[in-house]
Amino acid sequence: MGKIFTIIGPTATGKTSLAVESAKLMEGEVIGLDSRQIYKGMPLGTAQPTKNEMAGITHHLFGFRDPSEPISAGEYAKLVRAKIKDIQGKGKSPIICGGAGLYYRALSKGIFEGSVSDLPTRERLERAYEGDPVALYERLQAIDPDYADIVHMNNKKRLVRALEIYEATGKTPSKHFRDQENNPVETLDLFTILLNWERSILTQRIVQRTQKMLYNGWIEEVETLLKKQKDKGNSFPALNSIGYRQIQAYLNGEMTQDEMKDEIMIRTRQFSRRQVQWFKKEKIDLIVEMGNMDQQKLPEILHCIFMALA
Repeated sequence: MGKIFTIIGPTATGKTSLAVESAKLMEGEVIGLDSRQIYKGMPLGTAQPTKNEMAGITHHLFGFRDPSEPISAGEYAKLVRAKIKDIQGKGKSPIICGGAGLYYRALSKGIFEGSVSDLPTRERLERAYEGDPVALYERLQAIDPDYADIVHMNNKKRLVRALEIYEATGKTPSKHFRDQENNPVETLDLFTILLNWERSILTQRIVQRTQKMLYNGWIEEVETLLKKQKDKGNSFPALNSIGYRQIQAYLNGEMTQDEMKDEIMIRTRQFSRRQVQWFKKEKIDLIVEMGNMDQQKLPEILHCIFMALA
């Protein structure tokens, strides 16, 4: 397949705009790498690129899946591979862009053979989480402290999944990943660019983006999703995401609007720190310090690198 340009980084780092400008120079198309931007009806809260932001560049794997349908990292990796083949088949260059660490690892290192689904176990663990999430998190800390470092207790999906893998296979996620490194599977040949901002600047960007999302109608988006969920009679796991939980609490009268805003920004900052911790453990080809970079020239620099690697 050749080198696949991949732009990653924590939330609010400017990945989308850089991917779009780079795609213009490289005759490329953008493939999303985000665990929430895949869902329909959630463009605001998941910061899906708007039509204007896409600037005429074709984007893939955004807003294509019903929010009632969860997706695994393995399934996502297959979708990305298929999109890469389609794009290259048209003589264009795929550019992967996103901040989902586990999905990135599925592309760069593959999904371990023991990554199976055990639905009865998952349902039991989900019920246990609703009763006592702290106990489940402490259990993960005991059996897999390395993985627990990058999974927040409030991330129900990742926490339950980690314990499901352990119960189904007898091995922790970290052990599976170590075994996989010793027995590599077919992976993509990625050229990975990590965008990095000074913490204080990133915090300001998170505040500005949160305010913009709320101003543009994020609360109304959640109200519409809740109505659809009720009408369909099934749950939308995607509504358990940062921001969506807090807005639901506000709508239920459990917190004020100011408390909701503050909580969203705090949770988003915490999430961005975990993303940074995750990416520190990955193989990165180029780290871009965004505060020290002329961002208008950055796409041209990346294009030169792309041409040198072609």
